Amino acid sequence: MTTVAEARGGGEGTRTPYALSHLDALESEAVHIFREVAGEFENPVVLFSGGKDSIVMLHLALKAFAPAAVPFALLHVDTGHNFPEVLDYRDRAVARHGLRLHVASVQDYIDRGVLKERPDGTRNPLQTLPLTERIAAERFDAVFGGGRRDEEKARAKERVFSLRDEFSQWDPRRQRPELWNLYNGRHAPGEHVRVFPLSNWTELDVWQYIAREGIELPQIYFAHEREVFRRSGMWLTAGEWGGPRDDESVEKRLVRYRTVGDMSCTGAVDSDAVTLEQVITEIAASRLTERGATRADDKLSEAAMEDRKREGYF
Repeated sequence: MTTVAEARGGGEGTRTPYALSHLDALESEAVHIFREVAGEFENPVVLFSGGKDSIVMLHLALKAFAPAAVPFALLHVDTGHNFPEVLDYRDRAVARHGLRLHVASVQDYIDRGVLKERPDGTRNPLQTLPLTERIAAERFDAVFGGGRRDEEKARAKERVFSLRDEFSQWDPRRQRPELWNLYNGRHAPGEHVRVFPLSNWTELDVWQYIAREGIELPQIYFAHEREVFRRSGMWLTAGEWGGPRDDESVEKRLVRYRTVGDMSCTGAVDSDAVTLEQVITEIAASRLTERGATRADDKLSEAAMEDRKREGYF
């Protein structure tokens, strides 16, 4: 029997079965999902914040449709408390690839009196209304998110195609079966589908893929000196959002961020990892998920994320 290697001219010692690496398989699945959405939906949009997961998601979308342009716009819900380094990356990426960017501003809703600042200063839970209203106003029928099942238990419940009702609400009981990579995008007028191409990826997969593809990231993801203060077991960046308090002292530390969100609820971790290889080694040794270690908004209650997702949060 002739092997693949022999058919290609390889010798006896080069017999290897044809197989995708785990990163190739994940990439192939994500590209398939992007193309499936392009074929099934009329007006999709990609959530893009300039964080590492949305950066990988954009990279995959560019691959899925190359050499043509990405047939989707981008959407960012700007809390007004985002890290400047990440916003700068977002704008440079949009300009580099000639993309359209929609920005839904939490600050606009606060200025109009529609939303009120929270006592703890965090605006992450305030993103839901600007997001859902922009989806309705632009009539987006599919919204790509960078959520992964390994991040948090509520996200582990999500399907790749996750139906939202006419109020953008999520009901875990309405989850549809997804067998053999068959995705059901059927939805009624006013409803839409959240789509998660990175569902089956882990944090380590994301970093290994970034290293393999040579993807540029904001420097906030690598070790750097930063003025931070301690709150609820996390190192937070001082800012106009309300930190530090009188009893909290600021100190300069060598830190990096594993995940990036609102400055008021995203903590840094002590780290000396300044290269991709060092970050990958650090992540491989970690026993805490990135959100479990550094996101205060997920610690408000046992079901904090699921409660927000039911209301329309991504």
